[in-house]
Amino acid sequence: MTLTARQLALATLDRQLLLERGDLDVAEAVRRLCALQAQSPASPYLALWNRVRDFVPEDLDAAFQERRVVKATLMRITLHAVHADDYAPFHAVMMPTLRASRLYDRRFTSTELTDADADGLLPELPGLLERPRTGAEMEEELAGRWGEHARRVWWALRTYAPLQHVPMGRPWSFTQPNTYVASPADTGSLPWDAAVGARRLLLSYLRAFGPASAQDFARFTLLGRQVITQALRELGDEVVRVAGPGRAVLFDLADATVPAEDTPTPPRLLPMWDSTLLAHVVPGRLMPPEHRPWVVRRNGDVLPTLLVDGEVSGVWRTVDGGLEMTAFRELGKAAWLGVTEEAERLAALLADRDPAVYRRYRHWWDKGIPGVETRTVKV
Repeated sequence: MTLTARQLALATLDRQLLLERGDLDVAEAVRRLCALQAQSPASPYLALWNRVRDFVPEDLDAAFQERRVVKATLMRITLHAVHADDYAPFHAVMMPTLRASRLYDRRFTSTELTDADADGLLPELPGLLERPRTGAEMEEELAGRWGEHARRVWWALRTYAPLQHVPMGRPWSFTQPNTYVASPADTGSLPWDAAVGARRLLLSYLRAFGPASAQDFARFTLLGRQVITQALRELGDEVVRVAGPGRAVLFDLADATVPAEDTPTPPRLLPMWDSTLLAHVVPGRLMPPEHRPWVVRRNGDVLPTLLVDGEVSGVWRTVDGGLEMTAFRELGKAAWLGVTEEAERLAALLADRDPAVYRRYRHWWDKGIPGVETRTVKV
C-alpha cells in the first residue's frame, strides 16, 4: 500500500497526540513525543496542554524540578525538553554537531584558542557545575584562565558540553538569566556511544513523527548522512521501508500503524516552534506552502498556529484580556466553534500563568498578518 500525503499528516498528528489527547504522565508524554521545542520557556507547557488530557502545568513544574524531564541544547542546536532517560543518548549522538557549530564558528576561532583549549575544560565542568550557576558566574570563573576570551569559551561550552538548564520558578520554570548544572553521571549507561545514541534517537523520532525519510530526520536533528545511514543499517528489521507519495524513501517502525484517510482531526492551538512544524523537510506535513511565510518568519521565529482540519490555518496571540485568532482562509461555522472552544480553555490556563505569553513576538503582527478573519476570545 502506498500512503497518501493526507495519511502521512494523520500519522504525525496521531503520534503527536493531536488526534486525541492522551491519558499520560507528563514525563511519559515527553518520552513518547521524542522532544519538545523549548526555545521559549512556555512552549513545552503549551505543547503538552494540546496533547495530554486534563494537563496541569504544575505537573510539568514538578517534572522539571525533579529532573524527570530536562531542558538542554540538543537537536538543531536548539533548546529541547526531553525525558531524563533520553538526554544522555541524545546528547551523545548530537555532541559532534553541537561542538562543530561552536568551535568552527568565527566567534570562537577569532580568539585563536584551539579545540583542545575548550575540550580541556570538559572534565572540570562536573565540579564547576555541581551546583547551579549562571552564565555570568561561569564567565567570571573562566576569566582567570582565558581573560577577555572567557565569554566566548563559555558560549561554546554551554552548547556542546553535557549541561542542563536549571528550573528557577514560575511562570514557565525557566527564567533569565539562564542557570546551568552538569548532567548527572549516575544515569547507568554513561558514557553513551554515539552510534547507540543515533539508533535510539532515530527510533524515538519515528515513534513520534514517522513514517519519515532520512532527509526528514536530518532536518529534525542536523545530523549528517553518514550517521543516519549507519543508524538505519544497524537497526535492521526494527525499521521497515514504506511507500509514500513522493520520491523520497520513507522509513517506519516495523509495528507502527497509520490512521485511515477519513480520520477526523480536531482543532488545536499550537505553541511557538511546535515540533510538528519542524520535524520534516520544508514545508512540512501540516503547513500549506502559501501559509509558510506568515508563520515561519525570516529570522526563524515560528508563530503560534491554529490547526484546523489537520493543517495550519492561521495564527494566534494573546491580547489584553484574552486571545486573538487570525485565520488565513475561510473557516466554516463548525471550525470556528471548535477553535473558539479550544481558545477559551487555553485563555483560562494562561490567565493563571502568563496572560501575555509570547509578548516579545507581537511585532510580527505589527508588520501585518494577511488574515481573512480575526476573532477574539475574552477571559
